[in-house]
Amino acid sequence: MARIYFSGLVPGMDENDNGEEDLPSFDFRTIANATNNFSNNNKLGEGGFGPVFKGILEDGKEIAVKKPSTRSTQGVEEFKNEVSCIAKLQHRNLVRLLGWSSTEEGERMLVYEYMPNKSLNFFIFGDSKQRALLDWPKRYNIINGIAKGLLYLHEDSRLRVIHRDLKASNILLDYNMNPKISDFGMARSFGDTETEANTARVVGTYGYMSPEYAIEGAFSVKSDVYSFGVLMIEIVSGKKSRFFNHPGHNLNLMGHAWMSYKEDKLSELIDESIWESVDQSEVFRVILIGLLCVQQYPEDRPNMSAVLMMLTSNISLPHPKQPGFFTERKLDEEYNLSGNEADAFYNLLDSSSSNQTVTGVEPR
Repeated sequence: MARIYFSGLVPGMDENDNGEEDLPSFDFRTIANATNNFSNNNKLGEGGFGPVFKGILEDGKEIAVKKPSTRSTQGVEEFKNEVSCIAKLQHRNLVRLLGWSSTEEGERMLVYEYMPNKSLNFFIFGDSKQRALLDWPKRYNIINGIAKGLLYLHEDSRLRVIHRDLKASNILLDYNMNPKISDFGMARSFGDTETEANTARVVGTYGYMSPEYAIEGAFSVKSDVYSFGVLMIEIVSGKKSRFFNHPGHNLNLMGHAWMSYKEDKLSELIDESIWESVDQSEVFRVILIGLLCVQQYPEDRPNMSAVLMMLTSNISLPHPKQPGFFTERKLDEEYNLSGNEADAFYNLLDSSSSNQTVTGVEPR
């Protein structure tokens, strides 16, 4: 099996760092045979890079193959970025990249460990039977696992990695429903002295992006913290942040969670399918931590080490401040955004009139 070296492809990586970032390459015929020539029967889903197929190697090992699509919103840069980031990282809550391969036309494919239980969004946004398969203990374990993976990315890995596209469809589940963060095509790695950066090319998914990133292109570890807060509230409620609707108001999910907290009605936020398994005090605590993570200003949000401590101990929690992006509807009229802020937000929603490029990947 040949090996390829991907060191030095993204900022913060040492081009002279040899040996530990080499990645095995698989022969194309091996991958084609494993996936039954990329049969639709083997297709697991499709993301921004392209379709993902299940494969079984000759030794019986199960794999997932991410194959580029002609309609892909991600290109060579994202491919290199994913390989460069994930090849250097090893953690039980990060998906493992096994290697790469090339199609006969020279298009590169990525080969991952196979996750049999698909992605988190398949369960928490499914019908009542699907949602009930993830009772509260399983959901709480998933929340803690994601937090541990993010803490590793932000503070404990060789690189400080900001994922920039953390969402339910990028959380894969193994045989035991343990979560693994996946899809590092949009990730950025920082050096030891770097803590934040700006970009003119905003990438990510509506509903999960922090205000400072979506409007100003400023991102840091606190951008991921915001996304994690959204994800926590989605896991508790079984509702999608972006498409949330309520008959009594026009707030988005974060606004609804905030209002539920202010009115002492947090029980109304809990997914009905998990009521029988719920530890109410534990769920309320998770919601409160989620609200702390989605506060409007990054300096108010906790870092991931603090978040994990809050999740795993009984330390007292501060009162959260109002979330960022309180609503996605009539922002300038109802929540008194300045004209510049409102214009920036509406331009973001209309990419044809914006100088920013937003990559919104549909769930796999």
